[in-house]
Amino acid sequence: VTGAAKGIGSGIASVFVQEGAKVVLVDWDDQEGPKMAEELQKSNGDTLFVKCDVSNEDDVKNAIKATLDKYGRIDILVNNAGIGVYKSVLDASSEDWDRCLDVNLKGQFLFAKYAIPHMQAVGKGAIVNISSVHSYATVNGVAPYAASKGGVTALTRNLAIDYGPTIRVNSIAPGWVLTPLIQSIFDGAPDPAAQQKSVEERQVMKRIGRPEDIGKAAAFLASDEADFITGTQLYVDGGLTAQL
Repeated sequence: VTGAAKGIGSGIASVFVQEGAKVVLVDWDDQEGPKMAEELQKSNGDTLFVKCDVSNEDDVKNAIKATLDKYGRIDILVNNAGIGVYKSVLDASSEDWDRCLDVNLKGQFLFAKYAIPHMQAVGKGAIVNISSVHSYATVNGVAPYAASKGGVTALTRNLAIDYGPTIRVNSIAPGWVLTPLIQSIFDGAPDPAAQQKSVEERQVMKRIGRPEDIGKAAAFLASDEADFITGTQLYVDGGLTAQL
């Protein structure tokens, strides 16, 4: 699970541990990452932390090698690592654009590239890519982020076509999920509690998602219960994209 030190990634890792999976937590944050791996081990989780910049090819190769050295195989890949670059095209620099696409899209390409051969070797595998509702419908001032997530959804379909039926590949589009990033947005408002409440009221479910909500969806898509589902995107957004 990439980007597993906190936020949605930690929620996914937690659910996978509950389901009995051996989980490699991949993240650039070597402070929070080991803490999360240790926390999951307290719940009888079998985990490994690997520091990795998902946009760096050598780091990705090292993460794959560390996984194989520890567990001997790769059955599931959850491409979750991502950053938010919320700027318009005119406001974004080339560096902003490159960093957003490198982490959010190239990182998923690299992990798929180096994990897929090992899934093929065992004759089965599942990839879950974390996209966003912004891949479908978006708002002003988030061009690099929306473009990267649109790319994730398109990449998902292509991977499913190229590597099925051996490997199933699907994406999840989260809506509002209470992560440290979203909390920082609320905290930046004059009245954080009121800001969060206004967002909650816009949701069909009248609440903001939890990281574990995404984790449960990822666990389902990675499981044999979803063995006829590939090349599609599951919206886990509390009904956000259902509304006009």
